[in-house]
Amino acid sequence: MAARARDANADCLAAVSTIKLEAALNKVSTQAAQYEHQMKDLESKLSESLSNFRAIDSLLQEAFNGLRRNAQRADHGLNKQVAHITQELESSMESLTQLTRDLPVIQSQVADIRAAYDSGRTKAQSLVSDLTWLNTEFYERWRIIIFTSASPVSWRWRLLMRAFFFWLFLVFVYLTWIAFWGGYRAHRGGFMFGEKLMS
Repeated sequence: MAARARDANADCLAAVSTIKLEAALNKVSTQAAQYEHQMKDLESKLSESLSNFRAIDSLLQEAFNGLRRNAQRADHGLNKQVAHITQELESSMESLTQLTRDLPVIQSQVADIRAAYDSGRTKAQSLVSDLTWLNTEFYERWRIIIFTSASPVSWRWRLLMRAFFFWLFLVFVYLTWIAFWGGYRAHRGGFMFGEKLMS
């Protein structure tokens, strides 16, 4: 009986331990399924992240290559263009220095040219006015000299012409007076018409 009790006890223990074992096995298989599902999710996330990483890496490589090319161009430009710009700047500075030396000379030459031009213009205007005066008729010139002060002759010549005109005027008045006085006397004395005329 004791052996039976031991067997029953062992069966009972075996039944209990199989139930526990099955429960533990179910629990472990459920957890394994959950872990497998989580691992698949993680694997899909990792593959997506890996593809994103590759895309980002390729973009970064392109950007890096572009930066490297731009840096090489900048270095080339810096080495070549800066030397050229420096050379041009030095040439421009030399030209400016030469111009600052030449500018006073040029200004004095321009002043001389302007003075010569003004002198030539004044002479040309004087010649034009002289030619206009010489092309004026004698009577008009004589009238301008005597009766106006706008004639381009000296004051001596103007005084001489006015004195001559005054003398001519006096002679004309005198001759006219004599003619009128003689006519009057002839009319009064009847010498013009009538019997007292000389034959």
